[in-house]
Amino acid sequence: MMSNPHPAARPGHNPDLLALSREAALPPLSAAFAKVLAGFDDALFDRAETAGASQLVFLDGMRELRRRREDIAARFAAHLQQAWAALEAAAPLSAEATLAQAAQGEGGLSLMSEHELESRLAVRNFAGVVLRDWKPVLARLDRRLAWISGVEALDVDTNPIGPEHIGVAVHEAFGACDLAAEVRLVLIKLCEREFAAQVGRIYRDVDERLVQAGVMPGISQPQRPAAPARPARAPAMAEAAAEPGMPQGGEEDFSDPQNAPAWARRFTERWARHRSELQAGAYGGYEGDPALGNQNMILEALHELLAQPRHVREDATAAAQVAVGQQRPLSQHEMMSVLSLLQATPTATLRAAVGDQSESLAQRLKNEVISGATRLGVDPGQARLDPQDEDAIDLVGMLFDVMLDERELEGRSRELIGRLVVPFVKVALLDRRMFVQKTHPARRLLNSLAEACEGNAGESQAERALMGKVEEIIDRLIAEFNENLAIFLTLEEEFRDFLAQHRRRIEIAERRATETQRGQEKLELARARALAELERRLQGAPLPAAIEAFLRQPWNHHLTMSLLREGDDGESVGEALALADVLLEEVAEARRHVVGKPWLQSVQPGLRKVFASVGLHGEGSVGAVDALHDTLQAIAEARPELERALPELPQVSLPTPPAQESAALDLGAEARPESVDHADAARYRAMDIGTWLDFIDKDGKVQAGKLSWVSPISSRLLFVNRRGIRFCVASPEELVVMERLGRLRPHVDDGAFDTAMQGVIERLDPQTTTLH
Repeated sequence: MMSNPHPAARPGHNPDLLALSREAALPPLSAAFAKVLAGFDDALFDRAETAGASQLVFLDGMRELRRRREDIAARFAAHLQQAWAALEAAAPLSAEATLAQAAQGEGGLSLMSEHELESRLAVRNFAGVVLRDWKPVLARLDRRLAWISGVEALDVDTNPIGPEHIGVAVHEAFGACDLAAEVRLVLIKLCEREFAAQVGRIYRDVDERLVQAGVMPGISQPQRPAAPARPARAPAMAEAAAEPGMPQGGEEDFSDPQNAPAWARRFTERWARHRSELQAGAYGGYEGDPALGNQNMILEALHELLAQPRHVREDATAAAQVAVGQQRPLSQHEMMSVLSLLQATPTATLRAAVGDQSESLAQRLKNEVISGATRLGVDPGQARLDPQDEDAIDLVGMLFDVMLDERELEGRSRELIGRLVVPFVKVALLDRRMFVQKTHPARRLLNSLAEACEGNAGESQAERALMGKVEEIIDRLIAEFNENLAIFLTLEEEFRDFLAQHRRRIEIAERRATETQRGQEKLELARARALAELERRLQGAPLPAAIEAFLRQPWNHHLTMSLLREGDDGESVGEALALADVLLEEVAEARRHVVGKPWLQSVQPGLRKVFASVGLHGEGSVGAVDALHDTLQAIAEARPELERALPELPQVSLPTPPAQESAALDLGAEARPESVDHADAARYRAMDIGTWLDFIDKDGKVQAGKLSWVSPISSRLLFVNRRGIRFCVASPEELVVMERLGRLRPHVDDGAFDTAMQGVIERLDPQTTTLH
């Protein structure tokens, strides 16, 4: 048997190879950072020239950068050296833990500022760029460095020269500088643009040096496989000619049902069975591309569904049949002319229909088209809609009816989405692929705009800016869309970039919500423990007024804050509890009428510390301690008239408990643990962070919520909405009850368009709701 040239045994810690790696990585990384840093002041100067009102901010940043350049470079190098030293000690440092440790405020109580969160996210984005561009070589470096350092494994979080640690080094480098938040973010963005590529080249050099030294040569980069041949594009559908500027590929492979939207899969299966029963063999005869056949199957089935109620109406009277036979269908040119007029100047009745849930948008649109044709000189008695055009109007009208009814679109959001109805009718007439092509730019744009509008009441500056961008995009679409569908691609790409920036702010809001909830639960736990300790010490005989007032007010506050800062086993917590016990022992001794004892002598420093925690210092603190002393003396001498009250204390409120979440429904007795199936509750306990659920209010409105955090204290689950704002905190048992009452369900994130199409299919053909 041949021996394995690369044995599985680990060589353990190898100082020589570690030293080689360190010299190949750390000095070049530090030198590359210093080099790009030297050019950043010029970049800030250029930015200042176009910064308008923020010009001084960038000029101040430029001066600070020049003044602290050497210190910045040294701080960058220091973090990498620290991380490398941890690797050499076989205890790799976590980049995430390092950032978290740096974020701890004094006493662990302060919340991270928004600027700090933005800075952290910016360096994480920087790390993500490096990881994306150099992932293969990084994977090899992780294994090789782990091999020579004797640790079990390294990953993106623990590799001392990995993107995450370099991101932390950048964060630490600029952390001590007096820079405005926007300047700091610009500098990190410059690192992403100018430093990331150099980092990657250094990774490649280190990897090659290790290979040359014989470290795991068997994992050298394999040759890239040849790119698979791109399948030929299906012929264009007869109803949709290729549009200049539109993407000519990317249609879903509907020959594989798993690539189709959920509604399309169910719908196709339903109608394929239906047709095979009624017309055995007649429906499966599409030749050529099976994807095209399934697309046409969906469109034909939709036409048949839409035609059924239409035939019922037309068959109502013989006169209607005669009238239809005498009318000519409006030409496409006439249709587009009428719709372009409605797009530019929608009628008051059409605008009203958008805001009226009781009126059918599809019927209103058809009425407006006939009225518009009349204004263009067409005799309404001689014209009618072509059945395929009527299909397009019906589908788009119902699509927007469902979207406006079932999504959280109110006020301005509803009005803006409603303005898209006419342009989308034009798209449906020009290119019916919109209904079956998931990557169609028009539906991608609608998905993005609906996401931006849903639940957006403009309560924050970021939300108002987002709504302003939505309005700008829709205004441009209304003004520029004639019959060239390429405008959707342009606007979708522009809005997608803007939405990505907004999502970064949502992530900041979500992290703040999590930090707030964590702080509130820690506070409530500290309050409960302090109250329990207080009540235990107040049991038994009533205490003198001054002693009880001391325990209920300054001591309780001091103990709560000590628990919050240090936890149950903190030094200050133990001191506070011991102080209360000594004070109670002296009360008991005074009641035995011990005369001449120097009361409170051993605890006076502790008493002054407690009074200082509520803002009582100096003579005020001395007077308060004297009041406690004189009270004990009076009890010992059996002269209650000599007892003294505590002086007036500063108005320091105890920390308030967290605000209770407003319940979406009254759970009543159903939320009791014994009434909930433990398996169902365990399912919610095991739910992954980032999972979305649909919360349904009493009016049937659906709001999506994302699981952002699970409390290690109470096991409650924190959900945030699409804006990153906390809107539900519930136990697993409460979630089970909400599901049982129909107020909670899994969230299917198919986008606004696909979700609305599912609603359209269910309205047209209720049988589809029972499938799968």
